[in-house]
Amino acid sequence: MAQPILTPWPMEGTVSGLHKSPHRGSSVEFAEYRNYVPGDDIRRLDWRVFARTDRFYLKEYEAETNLRSYLVLDCSASMKFAGKHENKFDFARRLIATLAYLTIHQGDSVGLICIGEKTIREIPPRRNPSHLQLIFETLEEASPRGETGLIPGLHELAEKIRRRALVVVFSDFFCDPEELMSAFQHLRFQKHDLSLFHLLDRMELDFNFERPVRFVDLETSDHLVTEPAMIRQQYLQQLEMFLERLRSGCREFKADYRQALTDQPYEKLLADFLIDRARKTAAAK
Repeated sequence: MAQPILTPWPMEGTVSGLHKSPHRGSSVEFAEYRNYVPGDDIRRLDWRVFARTDRFYLKEYEAETNLRSYLVLDCSASMKFAGKHENKFDFARRLIATLAYLTIHQGDSVGLICIGEKTIREIPPRRNPSHLQLIFETLEEASPRGETGLIPGLHELAEKIRRRALVVVFSDFFCDPEELMSAFQHLRFQKHDLSLFHLLDRMELDFNFERPVRFVDLETSDHLVTEPAMIRQQYLQQLEMFLERLRSGCREFKADYRQALTDQPYEKLLADFLIDRARKTAAAK
């Protein structure tokens, strides 16, 4: 059986499931005792504790609920960059399709948000198996083009989702890091569980170009002809500053960050993701 997709944060759903709920009430999982307050339902009084302590205590329970997931795909043109392996966009679609399949088959609901210069397509979360076909068809029809609208798209999503949910973003995050942190903060402020798959090509990390190269911005078509050896050190320094800002921002807002290189086996990336979430969920109990 595949590792389930878990969350260490309380979720809000409409059916029973694998995940802790923020609501306390009547359930099978005992949480804690609390003092009786006038107006409480006396049927929840623990009379055995009263017999021992001569004080009134109520039992509280943690309800378990189902998980609602939103998988966010960056459809900007920079996602079509490819080195020696498949492009970032196709790699992201493979990851999303697999996560959607796993989520629905464990009885939870999943939705898909495709964001280009604006939100291109939005499929609300559903948990029936036939919903998978719609997600797969939408992924197949999607294509990377235009400039990124990821930041306003994430802000819009944070306002639109009414119940706590798991939001997983698949992007190369080629946008202003401080504005990006604001969007992450917005999602976390709304108590959503946030995870990021940072799509990168090995060539972007290593910058091992030897001859003069024309670099073209896939989103704006701006270009630059340069000698890579002359700018490599400065490029790598700027890249590391950018990556560290993403990592530190995710630590600050308690978001799960992981690099997803297109030359890595996608099965291992997802297995590591699921195992890490299971470990964090167990530690949070």
